[in-house]
Amino acid sequence: MRSIYRRAIVSTLLLASASAAAAASPTTGLGQSWPNTSDVSASPGYHVYVFEKQGVRYVQVNDAAGTVRGAIAYTDANTVLDLPVGVDASRWVTVTDNTAPAATEQVYQDAAVTVIVAPQPDGSARMMLAPGDCDNPAQCSIRVQ
Repeated sequence: MRSIYRRAIVSTLLLASASAAAAASPTTGLGQSWPNTSDVSASPGYHVYVFEKQGVRYVQVNDAAGTVRGAIAYTDANTVLDLPVGVDASRWVTVTDNTAPAATEQVYQDAAVTVIVAPQPDGSARMMLAPGDCDNPAQCSIRVQ
């Protein structure tokens, strides 16, 4: 009988750890058009995917067609890196006083960062960062390394 209880406890622990692992951010799929993870976008015109590995959070922005526009990596609000991923990877900018154009769309926000996209006339997108608790992106700034 003891082994039955032991098996039940071990099974319960394994199920609990599997459930916790399923709830965590995925660690693979960065750079894919349709990664196997939840879309956390705040905008219907974009798809945003969040990955996490070894304490680093990665945020990828795709357009409605699945084209990867850009991605960032960060550990906290003071260490943010724009990654060489996506067609607009070179278009990441820091939002500072009066640099946010009028036609912008917030696509993601958490406690550390806010990601804003401004479509450009040539079809590209200006990718912008502001602190996560920013209420007015035109007045906020963040250091991008």
